[in-house]
Amino acid sequence: MSEQRFDALVDARGMTCPMPLVKARQALMLLPAGATVCVLATDPAAPRDFEEFVEVTGHELASLGEVEGVFRLVVTKRR
Repeated sequence: MSEQRFDALVDARGMTCPMPLVKARQALMLLPAGATVCVLATDPAAPRDFEEFVEVTGHELASLGEVEGVFRLVVTKRR
């Protein structure tokens, strides 16, 4: 199995809405188009928040998964 790499990692475990999204947005602002940010979050609202965020901003939610209560959201910057 190949190892997946990201341009930034945001560890937002233990943070509640809207902080995981705020931290991800801050990371995306520093990166060029095409970069990926991996966000780790435990807030149950995070998947819905990120789906709405990418719809509004034009970024892509490249993947979304959950393991033992930790969501792993990967966002690709589009512009």
